[in-house]
Amino acid sequence: MFVVGITGGIGAGKTTVADYFAARGITLVDADQAARQVVEPGQPVLAQIAAHFGPGTLFPDGQLDRRALRERIFNHAPDRHWLEQQLHPLINALLKEEIANARSAYVALVSPLLFEAGQRTLVDRVLVVDVPESVQIERAMRRDKLSGEHIQAIMRSQMDRQTRLRLADDSVNNNATPELLHAQLDRLHRDYIGYAAQ
Repeated sequence: MFVVGITGGIGAGKTTVADYFAARGITLVDADQAARQVVEPGQPVLAQIAAHFGPGTLFPDGQLDRRALRERIFNHAPDRHWLEQQLHPLINALLKEEIANARSAYVALVSPLLFEAGQRTLVDRVLVVDVPESVQIERAMRRDKLSGEHIQAIMRSQMDRQTRLRLADDSVNNNATPELLHAQLDRLHRDYIGYAAQ
């Protein structure tokens, strides 16, 4: 199965790009969704997280309090690294399984941390969705109702824009009109079908 990894910084428009491919019958495999699945109540790693970070990371119903955990790890690198070591192998195993079960012309793996989480090995090509950092901040503030400071902290925890673009096989500029974005994606969709057929 030919796999395209779709990544980009917060607020870049990964979902918009993923939706474009989904509308053309391409199976999407979502790393964020996999990350939620592996920490559902009853999953062994959830108990490990609660033991490591304390019961304040869980809601009374046993669900993970993502916001509390996020605030804890963004300001403390050792905690973030510990959490990544627990979660990334579980997430990646689930992604592999979903990719293996896909039946479309190719598969799109959507992941904000494609490079950081060791998922580059799961894909054949990387498509980076790119916008200027000022646009990322503005869009993410509007969407997530977070402060600019908080968005910048998230951006610092992700790979920087220049490095991400350097590592990309393909990139699209998502700072123009939907028509211009779709023109870029039309070409890439045709290319990916061709690569998958080889």
